[in-house]
Amino acid sequence: MGKPTGTRPPAVPDSKTAHDLMSVLPMTAEVCDGRLCIGGVDMTELAREAGTALYVMDEATIRHRLSEYVKWTRYHWPDVDVVYAGKAFLSLDVVRIVEEEGCCLLCASGGELAYAVAAGFPMERAQMHGNNKTDAELADCLDAGIGRVVVDNFEEMERLSAMAAGRGVTQKVLIRVTPGVEADTHDFIMTGAEDSKFGFGLNQGLAMRAVKRAIELPGLDFDGLHMHIGSQIFALHSFAKAIEVIVAFMREIENETGVAVRMLDVGGGLGVAYGAPDEPSTVKDFGKVVVDGIKEECERHGIDVPRMAVEPGRSIVANAGVTLYTVGSVKEIPDVRTYVSVDGGMSDNIRTSLYDAHYEALIANKADQPREMVATVAGKHCESGDIVVRDAPLQCPEPGDVLCVCATGGYCQSMASNYNKQVRPGVVFIRDGEWRWAVRRETYEDLLRCDLG
Repeated sequence: MGKPTGTRPPAVPDSKTAHDLMSVLPMTAEVCDGRLCIGGVDMTELAREAGTALYVMDEATIRHRLSEYVKWTRYHWPDVDVVYAGKAFLSLDVVRIVEEEGCCLLCASGGELAYAVAAGFPMERAQMHGNNKTDAELADCLDAGIGRVVVDNFEEMERLSAMAAGRGVTQKVLIRVTPGVEADTHDFIMTGAEDSKFGFGLNQGLAMRAVKRAIELPGLDFDGLHMHIGSQIFALHSFAKAIEVIVAFMREIENETGVAVRMLDVGGGLGVAYGAPDEPSTVKDFGKVVVDGIKEECERHGIDVPRMAVEPGRSIVANAGVTLYTVGSVKEIPDVRTYVSVDGGMSDNIRTSLYDAHYEALIANKADQPREMVATVAGKHCESGDIVVRDAPLQCPEPGDVLCVCATGGYCQSMASNYNKQVRPGVVFIRDGEWRWAVRRETYEDLLRCDLG
């Protein structure tokens, strides 16, 4: 499979039209009368009616991706939970879609848990993880009756035990283990190596100590293990190696404690196509490597195959979403570069500044025209690093054009800020030729609401 476009050759006009960019667009994308349409909705008209900057999510793509994970994991083993990682993008609509598609939900904060509760999500299908859960968050988990808590450190384990025992309840827990496998991805989103803020290391014996402590503590029910080696992973062999390590540890647990691991959660991290050259592994291949890998390793070690879980997030929503902007100015610096400034930027997409992420861009109202120039799409913030897409092949832009940045459905809205007191964009969902507001655009009144000065 092709590597993600991290280190890129110098950009050149590529003459691609929207027809050539379908791999990074929602599955319902098409070109209608020269304009980009998604789910039967004209993106140019949508931008003019709903305003920009604007996040657009295609419901059909989200549902299809969830169903693909269910299909290609349970094809190999019936007892697999597909746990959507809400940190990628979360709204009440998404929570309801996850429930309707028969999947589970992973919360990484009290706020994400509050969304699940507000949407009426069945709590037995929810999990909570994080490396520094507060007492209030743990109490919220217990009060909501959450299915599992992923325990990350000894202090948290002791606090959760005391709180559960005090309530007279028993909480299922998974022990977060760092398997010592370095995934082929960006350092900032690699979590399975030994030097990580997450989980208990295997090599130092901490993971075994954690398991034994969870078994003996009142109020806790040791249900199994959790691991996560990173995000935006293209090389499936990273998952295979981590599974070898973690199943061998399951055998050690059973040998030393007599307790079998009932669940193994291997996390998520499957890469997505941000650039047209990207060739991420398929969900079908991921399901085979992970599920068959666990089955084969369990057979090799002579232990029962546990219930399994996978935690896709980005690979569910990234290519389901685009962001629409209006071009404000086009500034050409001779022999240097051309800047195309839009009405958004690092407040609605921090990934370019944070990870040097790269996206494909096109002019939605010129979707059938070739990308005949190279430009840098810049935001409107008072920051020289406020870049949305650096050196992007693009159709010739003019003020007033609607610029579309592809594959922004994951980790854009969820990481958005109010830098420069910019209001965060709204989110619209598209389904069957209609669009609706899912999250309204913020107002200046929203910015001032919490200020007590």
